[in-house]
Amino acid sequence: MNQSKRRLISFWTGIVGTIFMLAFFVIIGRFVYIAQGKKIDNHNLLQLGEKQWSQYKVVDEKRGTIYSSNGRILAEDVPAYTLYAILSPKSDNYVKNKQKTAEKLAPILGMKVSDILQRLNKNVYQVEFGAKGKMLSYKTKQAIDQLKLPGIGYITESKRYYPNQSSAAYTLGFTQMNSEKNQQKGVFGIEQSLDNYLTEKDGSVRYYRSLTGVPIPDEKQKMTKSVSGKNVYLTLNSRIQTVLDQTMSSVQEKYKPENIIGVVADPKTGKLLAMSSYPTFNPNKRDIKQFSNAPIALPYEPGSVMKTFTVASAIDAGVYNGSATYASGDYKTDGGTIHDWRRQGWGTITFDQGFELSSNVGMAVLTDKYLGTDKLSDYLRKFGFMQKTGIDLPGERSSVVNWRWRLDKLEASFGQASAFTAMQIVQAATAVANNGKMMRPYIVDHVVNPETNKTVLQHKPVVTGHPISASAAEQTRALMRKVVTDKNVVNGTSATGLNYDLPGYDVIGKTGTAQISLNGNYLYGKNNYIHSFLGMAPEKDPKLIVYVAVKQPQLKATELGPEPVADIVRPVMTSALQYLQVDKKASTATEKTKLSSVKAADYTGQSMEETANALKAKGIVPIQIGSGTIRNQLPYPGERVYAGSKFILSGDVQKKMPDLSGWSMADIMKLADLEELKLVTKGNGFASDQSIPKGAELKAGRTLTVTLTGEKKNSSEGASHVPATSSASESGTSDNP
Repeated sequence: MNQSKRRLISFWTGIVGTIFMLAFFVIIGRFVYIAQGKKIDNHNLLQLGEKQWSQYKVVDEKRGTIYSSNGRILAEDVPAYTLYAILSPKSDNYVKNKQKTAEKLAPILGMKVSDILQRLNKNVYQVEFGAKGKMLSYKTKQAIDQLKLPGIGYITESKRYYPNQSSAAYTLGFTQMNSEKNQQKGVFGIEQSLDNYLTEKDGSVRYYRSLTGVPIPDEKQKMTKSVSGKNVYLTLNSRIQTVLDQTMSSVQEKYKPENIIGVVADPKTGKLLAMSSYPTFNPNKRDIKQFSNAPIALPYEPGSVMKTFTVASAIDAGVYNGSATYASGDYKTDGGTIHDWRRQGWGTITFDQGFELSSNVGMAVLTDKYLGTDKLSDYLRKFGFMQKTGIDLPGERSSVVNWRWRLDKLEASFGQASAFTAMQIVQAATAVANNGKMMRPYIVDHVVNPETNKTVLQHKPVVTGHPISASAAEQTRALMRKVVTDKNVVNGTSATGLNYDLPGYDVIGKTGTAQISLNGNYLYGKNNYIHSFLGMAPEKDPKLIVYVAVKQPQLKATELGPEPVADIVRPVMTSALQYLQVDKKASTATEKTKLSSVKAADYTGQSMEETANALKAKGIVPIQIGSGTIRNQLPYPGERVYAGSKFILSGDVQKKMPDLSGWSMADIMKLADLEELKLVTKGNGFASDQSIPKGAELKAGRTLTVTLTGEKKNSSEGASHVPATSSASESGTSDNP
């Protein structure tokens, strides 16, 4: 080989070596750069590696559950499922027959076959089914599972569920999904006001895994602890709430009113036992149209129920003389003339008679000549009508008080010209029921941390004032008793509240029929009134307040107005008083003597037969649900049991449905409460038919529908009342209680 050729080889060898050396140093430099900077193309390599080799799982936690005072679930988180389909043949399990899959899923999801096919024909690995395929119930999932369709799967989530559907919907409210946090957020009602307590905190688990997904041994897991939402316990009693909802629903269907408000409260504490407004909505469907809770957010002219507080004020001020007389019919004052709902009046009558007959003129004269409008204003303020009650619910509004003109001030004495909320009326009524001590209404009893079982929030009864004396309250209640009992006030004319009397319970109350103001003018016509009743029982020591208002019911030609209100008040008050074990007076010659009673012992764990025989010996009627050993009972230990009343004993084996014929609403509610049945009632009175037949096996969660009949309303009550259409006044004020 000649010398020139060796030089050429050496030259190219040097060039190649130099290139390799340069490449080596570039690569080494790149490694050093990456090792030091830990980034490439602005991507953090440590984060990418950690993401590639680590597994991250979310620990889904539950939002807090909302309970009634008697332990029934009103709102809870339940499993929900998002449907998906795997389309890629690379998967072991994918959709093989798209046409068949679409045809089978369409009726279950409520989708068109073509819409499902459009999704299944996409060139992607996996698809979901839109809104119709999200938040599916377990029942829907079961229906899909039975089809055994290849390639169909689920993402398990949770959704908010309200077992009682529309019951107490405006109180409970509802939630919406916060997409950023993938979490439910309360946007209405209790769900909104206690969202901070109810909201959960999801946890997470992160660990390193191999390429095949197996956790790497000896690697520490990084965990973020989950925190469950707090459980909320309301003052609502689910059984009383059920009766209120069912009766209101029945009246809504029968009379087609513009709206209905119903409130049941404990006057001793201010606890709300039931509250509803209609039309309602279903929080599971969120088909809400009116975004305000009417009992606390809808001020309206309430009518003659306000006469209760005018008379109570006059009695407390020492200016009320029930035997003093005035000329009924009309009363001329500055700015106009005030008329009685019975335009011709009743002649010269006493103020006591005027209250029983619901005379507008009587209240105007009492205010104008005796109490004074300034003093009335002071008392209305003391009764809480000038400000919000402060109830623990969102969206409360205050009153709209017109106090400029003399006529407006006088009209306020009988519930016109100024507007108040139902909750303000209920709060004021606690003072009358509670011997002058006024209690703030509240609906949240306490909040509990389910992990520690510790109470983190506790609401207690709050006294908001003493607007009247105990003596004034007692005298007012006596007058309210006459409103529902006096059949001959003046020349055969009955008091206005006979429709509401319940034998044995000494019901007291005040009726109301208010005109409706629209654009500064009052509406006329038989159906353009708000009919209401403010009731309590028993007179001497009220344990219950029931307030119901029905706006613009479509009445029959023979109906006068109280009918739709009474159809709610009577069954609600009857069942609530029975359920709360309020003593009913005997209807014999010994009426003033209380029925014999004993305190219920704790019979759990004892023999069913022996206990039943012991109760029979005391004059108590045992109802045996099942046999063997007693597992539960109603009444609970320590509660009063009266001779002749039912005592329900629940055994541990062979539970059978008893014959409910003749049972009262209260006893049926107790059975449903004890055996965890979903109760639906139709009608009023006593049980005449039942959906679960006698002797059928009893299982928790079953729906029991009971038809009630046998309690007839006296059609002659109120027959002397003049229809509201004849009572329109020049000043726009009238009342046909």
